[in-house]
Amino acid sequence: MEIDYVKIGLKSGIEIHQQLDTHKLFCNCPSLLRQDAPKFKVERKLHAVAGERGEVDVAASYEAGREREFIYEGYDTTCLVELDESPPYPINEEALEIGVQISLLLNCEILPVSQIMRKTVINGSNTSGFQRTLLIARNGWVETASGKVGIDNISLEEDAAREMGKEGNKIIFRLDRLGIPLVEIGTAPDIKNPEQAKEVALHIGEILRACKVKRGIGTIRQDVNMSIRGGKRVEVKGVQEPGLISKTIITEIERQQKEKLKQGEVRKANPDGTTTFLRPLPGSARMYPETDLPLLHISKQLVDKIKKSLPKLKHEVRDELVKEGLSADMAKLVLQKNKLSEFKELVQLYNNPNLIAKMIILWREEISSHENKKLEEIEEKLNIDLLEDILKSLKQGKIKEEDVKRVMREVVEGKKLGEAVEKEEINKEGVEEEIIRMLKEKPNLSEGAYMGLLMQKYKGKVSGKELIELIRKYVK
Repeated sequence: MEIDYVKIGLKSGIEIHQQLDTHKLFCNCPSLLRQDAPKFKVERKLHAVAGERGEVDVAASYEAGREREFIYEGYDTTCLVELDESPPYPINEEALEIGVQISLLLNCEILPVSQIMRKTVINGSNTSGFQRTLLIARNGWVETASGKVGIDNISLEEDAAREMGKEGNKIIFRLDRLGIPLVEIGTAPDIKNPEQAKEVALHIGEILRACKVKRGIGTIRQDVNMSIRGGKRVEVKGVQEPGLISKTIITEIERQQKEKLKQGEVRKANPDGTTTFLRPLPGSARMYPETDLPLLHISKQLVDKIKKSLPKLKHEVRDELVKEGLSADMAKLVLQKNKLSEFKELVQLYNNPNLIAKMIILWREEISSHENKKLEEIEEKLNIDLLEDILKSLKQGKIKEEDVKRVMREVVEGKKLGEAVEKEEINKEGVEEEIIRMLKEKPNLSEGAYMGLLMQKYKGKVSGKELIELIRKYVK
């Protein structure tokens, strides 16, 4: 049955946490996840403390009641700040600038002064029992097919330690992730339906990828906040795939309608769209000021400087590439494969965008498959310097455009570039004789099949245009 989202009073918003590609937020340690064995271990217990209002947060009380112990594993890239044995350093300026950049792209107002806060977290993921966070922007928006969705807040905060396993009532965490800068983006509860939630997540994701953020599994986390009329707000953690956002909201609506919630809660997203209870929903009582750091000032001069160098979004870059002559499909491929800088460098040398795109993507991949070698090996062999030399030979008239793929393949096969550029002259009469012989031996093949056999035999030494003309001449 189709759900009437207006009738049930759906209110929904999303939170996105994205790692930034810099050193850590309040120390100079690298944001590097280690795979080798840790160098030391520290064992701790954490206790709930009162927040700014003098109250202990309900979520903190819940965690304290579980009476767990925590083991922290560290490395030579772990410092005393991460162990909570030293005050934090001043904020990472590069991370702050990236946060402001993202905020401007989301049409937000930048706060000129901000208080760095401590957020009580005693589930073990922070050695100090709190997470440092600071609000840097608010009152932004994104446009969707169903109307504007507000951006309530954008904050910078420390990422948590990595949970590595459990030993009875002890949880093992690794400190390599603790302190990596995160930008947290929270929308207003303006989302009217599940598809709009997915659209907002995709749009924010495009903005994030235009900036200096980390890429890959675990570098971005998405949470969904939602409620229906007569119920309480639920926060669903870890809705990682945009396609799962819609399904999770629908499933959660059905659950809330059955259970008629009287208390807010935090739940974990499952791969099938269902959710599992984690803890009570925290409130404002868990926040209190960071006493080891001064107020943060974001100057108008800094904001103006960042405004002048805002990156273009992927769809804007794609449109520009199409205007410059690249086909829409190839433009999409260049961006998907992260080959934009290589493309721009080569197209300045030889102005044929579609040829350049084929050289750096399609033909490299085809040669990789043909030679049974990893693409990384092929790209190393056919590096940008080699491709530049091929294009110079093309400009000098030593080869034609139809020879480029052959030259690339022969270089991978072991020839020096100079040898590959010197095209072996193929006797046209010999090609015709080969076609006649092939027709006698294999008389019932299609044009495409003959073409494939001949291309394999001559390996680019005869153009495809010439071959198809001769095939059609004799197939008739």
